[in-house]
Amino acid sequence: MTVHASPAAFTAQPLSTTWQRPLALLVFAWGALLTIFHRDVADLAFIYWNSTTFGHCLFVLPVIAWLVWQRRGDLAQVMPAAWWPGLALVVAGAGGWFLGDIAGVAFARHLGLVLMLQGAVAAILGPNVTRAILFPLAYLVFLVPFGEFLEGPLQDVTTAMTMPLLHLFGVPATVDGVLITIPNGYFEVAEACSGAKFVIAMVAYGALVANVCYVSWGRRAAFVAMALVVPVIANGLRASGTIYAAHLTSVEAATGFDHIVYGWVFFGLVMAAVLAIGWRWFDRDPDAAWVDTTRLQTPPAPADRSAVTGAIIAIAVLAYAVGALLVARSDALPAQLELPDVPGWTRVEVSTRAPWAPWYPTADHVLNGRYADAQGHVVDLAVAVYAGQREGHELVGFGQGLLRENDRWVKVMDEPSIAGGRVERIVAPGPVEREVATWYRIAGTTTASERRVKIETLKAKLIGGPQRGVALHLSAEGGEGPAPRAAIAAFLAAAGPVDTLADRIAAGR
Repeated sequence: MTVHASPAAFTAQPLSTTWQRPLALLVFAWGALLTIFHRDVADLAFIYWNSTTFGHCLFVLPVIAWLVWQRRGDLAQVMPAAWWPGLALVVAGAGGWFLGDIAGVAFARHLGLVLMLQGAVAAILGPNVTRAILFPLAYLVFLVPFGEFLEGPLQDVTTAMTMPLLHLFGVPATVDGVLITIPNGYFEVAEACSGAKFVIAMVAYGALVANVCYVSWGRRAAFVAMALVVPVIANGLRASGTIYAAHLTSVEAATGFDHIVYGWVFFGLVMAAVLAIGWRWFDRDPDAAWVDTTRLQTPPAPADRSAVTGAIIAIAVLAYAVGALLVARSDALPAQLELPDVPGWTRVEVSTRAPWAPWYPTADHVLNGRYADAQGHVVDLAVAVYAGQREGHELVGFGQGLLRENDRWVKVMDEPSIAGGRVERIVAPGPVEREVATWYRIAGTTTASERRVKIETLKAKLIGGPQRGVALHLSAEGGEGPAPRAAIAAFLAAAGPVDTLADRIAAGR
């Protein structure tokens, strides 16, 4: 006959005896996961330390440690117990990591790793402990860098706020995409100036304050909403103030001061303002218990802790091994590739006015050339070819493609498509403008969508087929002579369909 100890008998045991083995196994499982996926751990550490957008992630683990420490008295009254259903979260995380690995989607890999860490806690410590630390455990999600998709929309919001304010104060400003021009210079509402970094950080900050300072779900939701809106408004006021100061003084003086205050100083002031606004509605008693332990005493079905820990590691190893096998797939490429001859067009020297080339530092082949025809059209053709896709060696990735990170060229706005390609207008100091049309050729599919590139890469890795990837850019300068769009269209008419052109170049024909 099996005898189960009552909750009262359990809580009478010393905490070190009760928790020692479960915590040791959890540390072992986490250590194994972080070792197996060490590449992703290193990627995350690099992002946290070098990216101003995700610098706040450095504070997530200390915050979680503090949140768990606040619950230490409550945890002493809850029995840790291995729980097989907790492995479902580990499986979901491993599956997400696997798909992200073979598709080259860093977000999916990072989220998958965090889910596996959370699942390990649930599986080894059990449902009662998981519920007791549910918010700190869920807060691990903020270790995942996300939210960059907000940059474009917030650039538009910042621009839309700035222009009326400038006109209100009598500044003769005009706008073209993300470029705001005043009589003594022009400003780019860059991605870094969009306010996205503050909004992303304020999501984490708002969620923390909402949990720590409020009990009412309505007040929590209101505070999080305010934490999102206030930095957007503050950033619009900052951008307007900077340009107004430049109107009164000089662009150099205004931007110099803006670069000093635009960072943690500005963010700290916004955080303080949000907290001050929400202060009067705090409704959590500082002495109230964090967890209702009376509802966390039902023991789960018994499970062997060592077996559960072994299953966690086995799931992770399987995902990593199968992923590595599929990611290794690639096609053979010719040793040398050449740009094609195009009827009616001749190769000419590259631009000396404002040279431009896309950035594909890990491509197997990169080709750049300039063509001209008898009608005065001049087009730059740039091609990057990959034998296969893998992490750090992929057709679509952060800081590469049309523009490199911190490029002298900046994007102004999207233009109407040409032959299914994505067309973007970019500008360099001078100013010199270009229109660039972009296509990707992957697994026999031609697309202008970066998301479609990832989907086709995933399909090719899973079911086989062509692994080769090609990025093709056609660009023309604005200014005197034929319009850039007309030049690009004329070149395509002579060179043939984009898919045929990309295949010819990649095959060395």
